[in-house]
Amino acid sequence: MTAVAGQRIPVVAGFAERAVTGSAKEAGRALRTRVPRSAHARFKVPAGRPDAVRAVEESNAGRVAELTPIRVGRMAANPFAFLRGAAALMAHDLSAGPVTGVGAQLCGDAHAANFGLYGDVRGRLAIDLNDFDETVFGPWEWDVKRLAASLVLAGRVAGADEDTCRAAALDAVGAYRRTLRLLARLPALDGWHAKADEELLARIDARDLAGTLERVAEKARNNTSARFAARSTEAVPDGGRRFVDALPVLRRVGDGEAAAVAAALGPYLRTLPGDRLPLLARYAIHDVAFRVVGTGSVGTRSYVVLLLDHRGEPLVLQVKEARPSVLLPYLPALGFAPPVVEHEGRRVVAGQKQMQVISDNLLGWTTVEGRPFQVRQFRNRKGSVDPAALAVDQIDDYGRMTGALLARAHAHSADPRLLAGYCGKSDELDQAVASFAVTYADRTEADHADLVVAVRAGRIAAETGV
Repeated sequence: MTAVAGQRIPVVAGFAERAVTGSAKEAGRALRTRVPRSAHARFKVPAGRPDAVRAVEESNAGRVAELTPIRVGRMAANPFAFLRGAAALMAHDLSAGPVTGVGAQLCGDAHAANFGLYGDVRGRLAIDLNDFDETVFGPWEWDVKRLAASLVLAGRVAGADEDTCRAAALDAVGAYRRTLRLLARLPALDGWHAKADEELLARIDARDLAGTLERVAEKARNNTSARFAARSTEAVPDGGRRFVDALPVLRRVGDGEAAAVAAALGPYLRTLPGDRLPLLARYAIHDVAFRVVGTGSVGTRSYVVLLLDHRGEPLVLQVKEARPSVLLPYLPALGFAPPVVEHEGRRVVAGQKQMQVISDNLLGWTTVEGRPFQVRQFRNRKGSVDPAALAVDQIDDYGRMTGALLARAHAHSADPRLLAGYCGKSDELDQAVASFAVTYADRTEADHADLVVAVRAGRIAAETGV
């Protein structure tokens, strides 16, 4: 045995997992003494919690003012939609609950609609988490609880009974726990590169979901830059193309604004691996438009940039404003001190690459007129499942799938042996988080009802149907 045998490779503090001495599994088990798994059932409204309307108003700060009524209208559609836009409010609530102190790179907004399909560099479809605006290093439990609560709400909107809704949350946590145990048993490299493939549904017993996923995949295969450009642009006399207004979702921008976005693609190129540059050099910028996106993201600045190659074939890039994670204010008091963020777009990109096995090969970041942005492909065969529109008998299958995907994503930054040791073999954690999810869903329904009353009373402006 050499003098270096058994030594650990140094770990970057705050980004990768904290070093675990001794048996990681035993260390995980030991955490149960300090934070029993049953404690995660608890939810109590924290003192000083803002009411729903004030929370929405506070989260609208810094957004494009004329677009915030669209955001409010989307959140007012149903309680699941409210939760989608209320990541900051839930972070406030979770900060008062139990945490083990074990950190992971979080999605930060791991609700059930933030999982989906997208194309890899060869056009093959992958399925994974697909929204990282709020990503940050923090308590792994927060992602799990947000996912579980969102499944209860999505199930209720879909018309499922309470037993089915609770079962979806229970099954999601169970799949999370069992996937961690599987990853903990694998060789480190195999666990690291594990991805969602055609065997996933069989492994997690989600066969009833197969037909829905295949229909989504078929749509995703056609969801390309070329298809978007064909619908959203028109030819111009010089042989190029330009965007066509489709208000209020898509609008052309003035020459100065367009020039600022186009100029920002130069610095963006410097954030990409060098082997991508010859590819992008074969495209020319033809137009820029502003496009409204998402529910939680409505009101942030988001552009689409039309590029054409020598044959006139389009590539569309999305240049999306990156704001500080809404989870960040609540982490220091819990013992989590994420690294100083020099650029919010870089934070989003780094978090996405940390959590996904396969990421967009054109993912990067830039700055537009002093504001940080992330840059990614737009419509690179993206597809998603609306969990609130699933058949009742598919909701628990969807819960198992998303729980497994979340565990795999967390295992890139937290030692799966440590988490598996804490979560254990029994369903004690599953039952606790499912109970939390039902209670928190009730709270969210009350928050949504308060928002609807405020909209009807004219206290806060909302634009519906957009």
